[in-house]
Parts: sequence; C-alpha cells; structure tokens
Amino acid sequence: MSVTTPGEWEAELGKQIRTLRLRLDLDQKQLAERAGIALNAVKNLESGKGVTLRSLIQVLRVLNRTDWLGALAPAVSISPVQMLKTKAPRQRASPRRAKSKKA
Repeated sequence: MSVTTPGEWEAELGKQIRTLRLRLDLDQKQLAERAGIALNAVKNLESGKGVTLRSLIQVLRVLNRTDWLGALAPAVSISPVQMLKTKAPRQRASPRRAKSKKA
C-alpha cells in the first residue's frame, strides 16, 4: 500500500496497532485501561480517526513499540560543513551612524 495522505497514514497506523493488540491477546478495553486512556481513544486510533500524540505514546508503551517514536523524533545533528557555513549569531546591534549632510 502506498501511503500518501494524513488520512491514509492514520488508517495504516491504526491497522498496525490493532494487529499488535491482538497479538498480545488484549481487547480494546484492556488496552485502554493499561494505557490510561479512554476506550473511545483506542477505537478512534484503530479506525484511523486520529488521537492525541499523548494517547498514541501511551498505547505504544503498552504495546512495547516505543521504538516507533525514535523514527518520529530522530536526534538532530549539525554536520561539520553546516557548522562552517553558519555564522556566529550577532551579539549586539550595530551602532547608529550619523546622517551626512549634503550641501
């Protein structure tokens, strides 16, 4: 399946979470209780209707899939080339220059 829209991503993620839940032999109510979220949040997540990021994180913790979060927030690093190209930030504003008088 080629996933391109946010709705398609939500549906695909929901399908994968449902599969993981069933592999752990949990019903939706048990998952909701263990994650500390509402049953409707689990239903919305699995049906691709979306949930809060907090609910998603709590569900992934219960399903032992927090490794998925690493792909969402990889460590940001600056390459040595970028460091050379980046100028040091200005420390203070330039002094005002007197206007020259033209005669």
